[in-house]
Amino acid sequence: MCGYARSDSRFNCKIALCNVRLKRKENSMSDPHSSKSPILSINRRHFLKYSSLAVGAAALGGPYILRGQNLNSKLNVAVIGAGGKGSSDTDDVAELGENIYALCDIDGGTLEARTASNAPASGGANNRRQGRTYPSALKFRDYRQMLEKIGDKIDAVTVSTPDHHHAIAAAMAMKMGKHVYVQKPLTHSVFEARTLRRLAKEMKVATQMGNQGSAGTGLRRAVEVIQAGVIGKPLELHVWSNRPVWPQGIDRPAGEDPIPDNVDWDLWVGPAPMRPYKKGVYHTFAWRGWKDFGTGALGDMACHTVNMPFRALKLGYPNVIECEETSEMHAETYPKTSRIRFEFPAREGLPPLKFWWYDGSPDDKSIKALRPHAHITKEIVALRTGLPPSGCLVIGDKGKVFSPDDYGSQFFLLADNETKFTAGNQHEACKAVPQTIPRNEGPGGGDQMQKAEWIRMIKGGAPAYSNFDIAAYLAEVILLGCVAMRVGVGKKLDWDGPNMKATNAPEAAQYVKREYRAGWKI
Repeated sequence: MCGYARSDSRFNCKIALCNVRLKRKENSMSDPHSSKSPILSINRRHFLKYSSLAVGAAALGGPYILRGQNLNSKLNVAVIGAGGKGSSDTDDVAELGENIYALCDIDGGTLEARTASNAPASGGANNRRQGRTYPSALKFRDYRQMLEKIGDKIDAVTVSTPDHHHAIAAAMAMKMGKHVYVQKPLTHSVFEARTLRRLAKEMKVATQMGNQGSAGTGLRRAVEVIQAGVIGKPLELHVWSNRPVWPQGIDRPAGEDPIPDNVDWDLWVGPAPMRPYKKGVYHTFAWRGWKDFGTGALGDMACHTVNMPFRALKLGYPNVIECEETSEMHAETYPKTSRIRFEFPAREGLPPLKFWWYDGSPDDKSIKALRPHAHITKEIVALRTGLPPSGCLVIGDKGKVFSPDDYGSQFFLLADNETKFTAGNQHEACKAVPQTIPRNEGPGGGDQMQKAEWIRMIKGGAPAYSNFDIAAYLAEVILLGCVAMRVGVGKKLDWDGPNMKATNAPEAAQYVKREYRAGWKI
């Protein structure tokens, strides 16, 4: 999949031919449920063959910069979602030398703070803590109006909103030929992920999803080690998270509160069904657990924690998904803890594999957070003197790889006949594995390095490691777990990946593609 560096000229010719054949016109987007839909024409085999992200230069048909623009000039970047994570996303782009042309946020207070003229605008650690300001940036509340008004003035867009706005904002920008950086999870639904992947190919724009672990050397090295066969043929994957750290497993509160003057509640709700405003219940950070707005612990964290194994194990589409167990289910929010099983068929010479996802906060005394069985993690417990809050364990027929953090930045190996894990950079079996994946030499930490990689892609560089060819595929597979939870505990879904449907559960379709409120569309 995306772990191999390929220089074969025939491979690159096939990439170019595949891109040329993609239609550029917006009206080429056909019904996603039609067998002739271009959205469905990108099957797992084509994904593995043509989007390995192995990133020899021409894999996605660059350069991506707008025609006629000086490659040394500053990009004009519009920001959608200027507070929270959007604040650091904006600052990263500015510190990399690009121009923040416009800011859009439904919260007028956020806009005023980010465009104030009395705060220092230079970089540095102190200003990063305080937040840079952009007095000359244009201000908007509605990103639809912003893109329509200044679309001819901007080159790229960052999207750092609640999940339910990601796809609509990104799709609108890409249809205008704008390059996009979108925070994880890439989309709110399976259908949206498939659509963004297709649009990125069709419009040949530079894309990146904000799972910053992708930028690090540790994750890329783990992919190389696993794909080199150090642990043999992979059979099981176990990933767990200490999320949620936001409210979920609750019901909607009764009544409504006055909408603050600085908040445009209609725009915040956007494509979701309208509901009354309640202070502190949704805006600003409490939305992740609500099914209408977020994607729960799985959607939020798996784009990080499943990123490395998804690449290393060449997972593609699962053929079975089942929510095995949860805490109490609620109509409008995801449960406080869950265990979900994904089954993947044999692929690329690898055997069938089962993947279990577990979430739940150990600090929540109202539940017992679901985790892998003790016999599965006994060597991890010995290594760490207890099970870490989050982790990823890949089990092969000749060993195991364990990563103890959300981003896959470090990993440990337990090879065949060994009883203890050894740090990957110290294990002799790992030292013998050659480097096959280019490294990101960008400035700053993982977050800023990922933006730098995206900007280089815009200016004609290699595809970013988490561009939508891989990121949308990863997001789509992860969001199938949300579909399984909503269908119900113990209901096995027989999944037809190319056609985005459960062949044994037609009721799943309503969670694959949502209905949008009037005035909103993808």
